[in-house]
Amino acid sequence: MCSYKTQMEAAKAGILTPEMELVARKEYIAPERVRELTALGQIAIPANVRHTSLSAEGIGKGLRTKINVNLGVSGDCNNYESEMEKVNMALKFGAEAIMDLSNYGKTNTFRKKLIALSPAMIGTVPMYDAIGYLEKDLLEITAEDFLKVVRVHAEEGVDFMTIHAGLNRRTVEALKRDKRRMNIVSRGGSLLFAWMEMTGNENPFYEHYEEVLEILREYDVTISLGDALRPGCIDDSTDAGQISELIELGALTKRAWDRDVQVMVEGPGHMAMNEIAANMQLEKRICHEAPFYVLGPLVTDCFPGYDHITAAIGGAIAAANGADFLCYVTPAEHLRLPDAGDVKEGIIASRIAAHAADIAKGVPHARERDNRMSDARHRIDWEAMFAAAADPEKARAYFESTPPADRHTCSMCGKMCAVRTTNLILEGKTVEFCTEK
Repeated sequence: MCSYKTQMEAAKAGILTPEMELVARKEYIAPERVRELTALGQIAIPANVRHTSLSAEGIGKGLRTKINVNLGVSGDCNNYESEMEKVNMALKFGAEAIMDLSNYGKTNTFRKKLIALSPAMIGTVPMYDAIGYLEKDLLEITAEDFLKVVRVHAEEGVDFMTIHAGLNRRTVEALKRDKRRMNIVSRGGSLLFAWMEMTGNENPFYEHYEEVLEILREYDVTISLGDALRPGCIDDSTDAGQISELIELGALTKRAWDRDVQVMVEGPGHMAMNEIAANMQLEKRICHEAPFYVLGPLVTDCFPGYDHITAAIGGAIAAANGADFLCYVTPAEHLRLPDAGDVKEGIIASRIAAHAADIAKGVPHARERDNRMSDARHRIDWEAMFAAAADPEKARAYFESTPPADRHTCSMCGKMCAVRTTNLILEGKTVEFCTEK
C-alpha cells in the first residue's frame, strides 16, 4: 500500500513513483529531475488513483508541450456515440488530455466510460455539471452542493478539475470598476458570478477552498485554477480583472501546494501577439512557476471558422515563452459544437503549435521527426515521408490525388524539383528536361 496520497507528497518525501519514472522515460530526462520539479510544483503529473487506464504524462518545466481536447454533450447535441468518435480521434492523434465538458443530463455515464478506456488524462469542470447532476436551478444550489459534485468527479477518477476559485469579491470589484468590452466569457465563471450576485454570498470554491483541497488530495486530483476573468476579446486582455484574478491564483497555488495538491494555472483566451510573452512571464512569476495552461490565445477576433489557426498562432508564441499546456480550439469555436472533422482540425493545429514551440525551447528529441522528414525529402522517399508525417493519411491522400509521372517528384515541380536537380548534379549526372528517358 502506498505511503503517500499524492505525487507531490511522494516527491517531497524523496519517493520516485511509477508515474514519475514513466514521465522521465517519455521525456528523456532523469527520473530524479522529474521528482525534484514535482516537489517544487513546477511539474504536475495529473493521475487520479482511480484512473487505472492512465498512461501518466507530466506538464511543466522542461517537458514537451501537451495539448488538451474538449468534448462533451450539450442540450442541443446529446449524441454520446458522436462524442466517443471524437474521443477516438483525440487518442489517435496523440492528445495527452481530454476534458469532458458535458452539461446536459446525467453526464456520469459518458464520463465513466471515458475514464475506463482513456490512457489520456481526463479533466472536468464540476461547475458545468452541477445544474444537470443536481437537477436544481442555479439559485437553489448551495455551497455544499458544489462540493458534492467535486467529490463525485474525484471518486469517478477524474485527473484534473478546473475550479474557478480566484473569482472572489475582490476580483469582481476590479471587473466592475474597469469596464470591459466583453465582460465575462468563461462559462463556469459566468455561472459563479451570477450565483454570487443573486445570493450575495462569496464564491463557494474560494470560501471553502480548504475543503476542496481535502477532496482533491484524497484522490490525487490536480487542481487547474480556472481563469474566470480571462479576456474574451483582444481589447480586454491584460486588464485589471484578469490581473487581479491572477494575483489571487498565485496565492491559491501556494495554499494547494501546502496541502500537497498539484496545481496548474489557466490563462488567457484572447490576446494580441505583442502581449503574449509578457503574460507568460507574469504568470510564472506571480504563480511561482506553476505549469501554465492556456486556451489559444486567439490573436484576432474576426476570423470565425478559422479560429483553430488564430489559436495556433497564439499557442505557439505562448508555449515558446513558457506555457506548458495548450487547450485546442476548433474551426467551430464561437459558432457551434464541433463535429469529428472540426476536432481533427483543432487537434492538428494545436499539435503544430506545441511542436513548433518545443523545437524553439530545445525540448529533448523535439527535432527528431523533423530530421526524419528532411532526410526522407532529401532522398525523395515518399513512403518514409508519409511515415514521418504527423498525419500520414492526409499527406498520402494529397500526393496520390494528382500522382506525378515520375515517382521521384511530385506534381508541383515535376522534373524541375530542386531536390532532384541538386541530387543529380551532386551524383555527377546530367539534368535533362526535354528528352524522354
